[in-house]
Amino acid sequence: MKAAVVEQPGGPEVLQIRELPVPDPKPGWVLIKVKAFGLNRSEMYTRQGHSPGVRFPRVLGIECAGVVEDGGGTGLAPGQTVAAVMGEMGRAYDGGYAEYTLVPASQVMPLTTDLPWETLAAIPETFLTAWGSLVEALDVQVGQKLLIRGGTSALGMAAMSLGKDMGLYVAATTRTSAKATALVANGADDVIIDTGQLAQAAREHIPAGFDCTLDLIGTVTLLDSLYTVRPRGIVCMSGLLGNAWTLHEFEPLAQMPSTVRLTIYDSETLTAANGAAALQRIVDGVAAGRYRPNLHRVFRLDEIAAAHRYMEENRGTGKLVVVTE
Repeated sequence: MKAAVVEQPGGPEVLQIRELPVPDPKPGWVLIKVKAFGLNRSEMYTRQGHSPGVRFPRVLGIECAGVVEDGGGTGLAPGQTVAAVMGEMGRAYDGGYAEYTLVPASQVMPLTTDLPWETLAAIPETFLTAWGSLVEALDVQVGQKLLIRGGTSALGMAAMSLGKDMGLYVAATTRTSAKATALVANGADDVIIDTGQLAQAAREHIPAGFDCTLDLIGTVTLLDSLYTVRPRGIVCMSGLLGNAWTLHEFEPLAQMPSTVRLTIYDSETLTAANGAAALQRIVDGVAAGRYRPNLHRVFRLDEIAAAHRYMEENRGTGKLVVVTE
């Protein structure tokens, strides 16, 4: 089979197409014939060498969509449409950047859908992370005002789509005014240009403060984001678009506004047991036109280095997907 292999950390060029043996089936693991997979910035960080514990060579890819080749005694039948998500895919073991991948059954979600493969592949990791951020972490309620910081990312677009369907007022940020039109087209009620100091601008739009803010930039903007919400409001960090992992010299008593709550959502907790039903509802919602998959561009497997370069240069507005055939 063809697979994109990283022999050692580096730039996009370290992603090399290699011929590898198809993985041998084993009990409790599902062999999937990969049809397409979405790209995620966490894979870029792994490729760059920032994911602790990852050993190279490695086939990256924290998600994929395809069909079961061998169910490994799990009850999943050959030919079943599935998505595989997280569970250390592409880090502790080889992931979805290949024509076949072998994944623990705990991470494989059966689906019933007629969506094209490239559309289906744009959904799992992005929409499940958005769903978890809104429902599990922020506990959003109908009528609340949500601010999405990093709105033009694939995750931001997905959260916006879900948020609007949940009955929220949704404002989204972008650093580039040229991308504002895409946010409005995706359903944003308001667009705020993010200069890096967002709190004052957010208060000009919602003087009392937002009920909740989803920060997808990460530690470089997190402290500022805490001042975008009302007292007893909540901020959830679910992304690292700012490419910084830690907060230096964080002094909570001096830097956090009183009564504002801070949390995170990490999709490492996603499994078939707690995510399959939500994913099927989301896939059905995309098919019905309730949610937009925000598929920005499709690449072929042999274009994987170019796809990573495109992602690293922040050229997309939405999800990048790679098809294997």
